Amino acid sequence: MHRRDFAKLAGVAAVAPRTVFRAQTARATDIVREPTAWPGYERAIAIDCLASPGPFNTPGSTDNPLTPEMIANAKASGITAVNLTVSANTFADTFRQMAYWENELQAHPDVLMKIYSLADIRRAKETGRLGLIYGFQNATMLEGDAANLDHFQRFGVRIIQLTYNDRNILGDGCLEPANAGLSRYGRDVVARMNELRMVVDLSHCGLQTTSDGIAASTRPVAITHSGCRGVFDHPRSKTDDILHALANKGGVIGIYMMPFINAQGQPVAADLIKQIEYAVNVCGEDHVGIGSDLSITPHVVNAEYEARHRKFVEARKQRGIAAPREEDFMFVKDLNTPRRLEQIADQLLARKHSPARVEKVIGGNWMRLFTEVWG
Repeated sequence: MHRRDFAKLAGVAAVAPRTVFRAQTARATDIVREPTAWPGYERAIAIDCLASPGPFNTPGSTDNPLTPEMIANAKASGITAVNLTVSANTFADTFRQMAYWENELQAHPDVLMKIYSLADIRRAKETGRLGLIYGFQNATMLEGDAANLDHFQRFGVRIIQLTYNDRNILGDGCLEPANAGLSRYGRDVVARMNELRMVVDLSHCGLQTTSDGIAASTRPVAITHSGCRGVFDHPRSKTDDILHALANKGGVIGIYMMPFINAQGQPVAADLIKQIEYAVNVCGEDHVGIGSDLSITPHVVNAEYEARHRKFVEARKQRGIAAPREEDFMFVKDLNTPRRLEQIADQLLARKHSPARVEKVIGGNWMRLFTEVWG
């Protein structure tokens, strides 16, 4: 991409007008906060390492501005920061995605703030705002040039996943049967990300690419949203040997709240807790967090929701990127609330996990990882 074209796109990302998006109206939802069993939630830094204040896992998620309900839920969630997916397939389209979120940040400065550093996360906590950490769920937008990492890093991108479910020129995703590892170019990208202090994310990567990414990185890596194959053998989850290697490198796995965490039926909180406890036993309590892969706003299942979900999954199947069980509802049935991290904390405490461990799982471990990588 020519420097002139980059400058044009950078301007769009910084000041793109809200008028390019269609208006959408909705009544704000009043969130009633139930008394928590653990008052420490209000003091803790809570991080969901894959989530969004807007629609997620649905077609056209950035077609419209955030609704009043979504903003109210973000404010009420008690979540300090999320790893927010702002990527698209190409360099140009990714900057357009970032432009959408720049607009939302400008429109809601009392609720949302952009995260560049550890100090910003602490400031989000102090001011009661939701911090948005820009992240990618693929690396195709680099367009074969690791130097493009520099452009994205300057615009606040702090987390990049090397592959999605399919193959790219860095390595294989988790649905590629060949299970090839990290390419030479992929190793170059990891090396440059290490230099730029960007978090290497291996969530959707194939098992060999995941292992190679852990080994190639000179800094701790993340698996921001995945699960444990030792609980349920699903291609989107990771094996025990990978979890051991991740922990030995100082990394963190975020357990997702997807239908991939159990064998049958829509998952419930007990399924999630089983995954968390398994990961703690394999990795140690310093290497497990949450990466829900959800919108903060609860799912309302009705005919429109079901039709939209079917459309989303069918499109993914046609592209060859749909994982098994995506046709099931993609959320944990009894944690369908903006206060889900609080509820996870309460359930862990009820199972006699210490407050110190719970604080690590709901955000402390991500802060430790960011400290080691971002500096």
